[in-house]
Amino acid sequence: MIPKTKKIWVDGKFVDWEKAKIHILTHSLHYGGGVFEGIRAYETERGPAVFRLKEHLKRLFFSSSVLGIKIPFSQKEIEKAIIDLIKINKVKQCYIRPLVIFGYGVMGLYPKKAPINVIISLWPWKKYLGKNLVKVKISKFIRIHPRSTVVEAKICGHYVNSILASIEAKKEGFDEALLLDYKGFIAEGPGENIFLVKNKKIFTPKKGSILPGITRDTVITIAKQKLNLKVEEKEITLRELKNADELFFAGTAVEISPIVQVERTIISNGKEGEVTKKIRELYQRIVSGKEPRYLKWLKFIQ
Repeated sequence: MIPKTKKIWVDGKFVDWEKAKIHILTHSLHYGGGVFEGIRAYETERGPAVFRLKEHLKRLFFSSSVLGIKIPFSQKEIEKAIIDLIKINKVKQCYIRPLVIFGYGVMGLYPKKAPINVIISLWPWKKYLGKNLVKVKISKFIRIHPRSTVVEAKICGHYVNSILASIEAKKEGFDEALLLDYKGFIAEGPGENIFLVKNKKIFTPKKGSILPGITRDTVITIAKQKLNLKVEEKEITLRELKNADELFFAGTAVEISPIVQVERTIISNGKEGEVTKKIRELYQRIVSGKEPRYLKWLKFIQ
């Protein structure tokens, strides 16, 4: 069960958790034509702080534009709503879910006359997957073809692809799935980007068939700037993946999670690797407000 908080922000109003509802004929419920973000606020010595809020909201507005949605609030208004919602719910840290959907009013695949609803929820949520060491299965489902959609947009309907892969992996006893792209190269997890470490150098799938995550950008930035590690974005084969010294997932929900097994192949002797550990610990210091260089990524709630 999702832990309840007091209020949810719905179209400019703070609504009781139990009263935040939509009509059964809401357009996006039937067709998946909505967009969302996953954002985290962390507890720091200066109070709650939202990590890379502006970047997340910039992508929310971009994703909306892909579907032709004009959000009836400015980015600043959405930012303020998130800040106020954290204050009202009195949470020290939380997961934040802004959602923009085509609402109730029309059916059929052309949604232009549907009203636009904007909803912001938040709740305390631990690290996704809930494990420090992750075992993954290569999914029989491939990542959505980039000519079928706009892969850089975080669109609700895209995640049916992720659900199918996740169900398959869980049925076979794995913690998570890993999807290939249409060319057979490594793409990403159902909701995470992936990184490979080989000879102290970091590799990650290049853009084109992945959602280029904000945590992915964070990892690339801090690996280069703070840890003086080389990072290369490239097409990665399954063979390269299984021969990696280390692997890890990166994402807002999953944070930094070491991968220690790919199907039957054991990675890093079944333990968290040295480079992964450094990145994970640095990431935690950054989101906790303990790295002065990266305080610019934190929006402190006063």
